[in-house]
Amino acid sequence: MRFQITVRYGGARQSYHTFLVEAADAAAALRQAAEDMPSEIAVEADLVELRIAVDPDARTYLGEGGGP
Repeated sequence: MRFQITVRYGGARQSYHTFLVEAADAAAALRQAAEDMPSEIAVEADLVELRIAVDPDARTYLGEGGGP
């Protein structure tokens, strides 16, 4: 399964670093993210978000027959 990882870092001037990892489940994705995160970001990170990565070509939008 593909997961999207977003890391917030930078203290007062916050920035975000987003990347994808392939893993069997969320726990494995977080372990992979920890290995793949650049060290200069890791020392300033204060929040990590994990989401299932959606294929933009398979995504439906409001009014396209798949949404409410």
